Amino acid sequence: MSARFEVNAQLRQDAGKGASRRLRRQGLVPAILYGGDREPEKISLVHNELVRHLEHEAFYSQILDLKVADKAEQVVIKDLQRHPAKPFILHADFQRISAVEKIRMTIPLHFLNEDSAKGIKLGGMVSRKLTELEIICLPKDLPQYIEIDLLDMAIGDVVHLSKVLLPEGVVLAHAPDLDVPVVTIQSAQVHEEEAEADGEGGEDAEPTPTEPQS
Repeated sequence: MSARFEVNAQLRQDAGKGASRRLRRQGLVPAILYGGDREPEKISLVHNELVRHLEHEAFYSQILDLKVADKAEQVVIKDLQRHPAKPFILHADFQRISAVEKIRMTIPLHFLNEDSAKGIKLGGMVSRKLTELEIICLPKDLPQYIEIDLLDMAIGDVVHLSKVLLPEGVVLAHAPDLDVPVVTIQSAQVHEEEAEADGEGGEDAEPTPTEPQS
């Protein structure tokens, strides 16, 4: 783990939609802290401080130092609810962790040497089928990301899930089909045809705004 974040929060007593709206008007984000052998706690965070943290990819997948009422504990962020139309965070869930208990996390994939891959030099294009993996590991083994090197990939080459090297102590959260493609280098024509086929599905419906759990 190379990234560490310190998150400041304060306890809150009020619950419900009305209390959450009042917090948001004050520039705060209602949140819940749960897990371990303790009862859930209602907390709040300064919205702008949380937004600054969220600018870092590692914040979503790394262990965080959460300070509540002058006490610090290690947590991970498990859920984040955003306003469907405005740049606001509506609610956050944090889970306490234990050094001896495994956690389930979603980890981003980083693709190395895209510009210098053999297939790219010959006019191919990278097509990412997966951009993240859900894993299980002890907190000490939690990676910031998982790397896939594309340097030797030619046009038509595919990296399947079975070929992704997981760090020691890390396993996939599910029992997936290991033949699932993760990334491929396609000819420009195939890439364009797939993009056109994806666009024929129509636009997704707008999500219905929902009030998050307080």
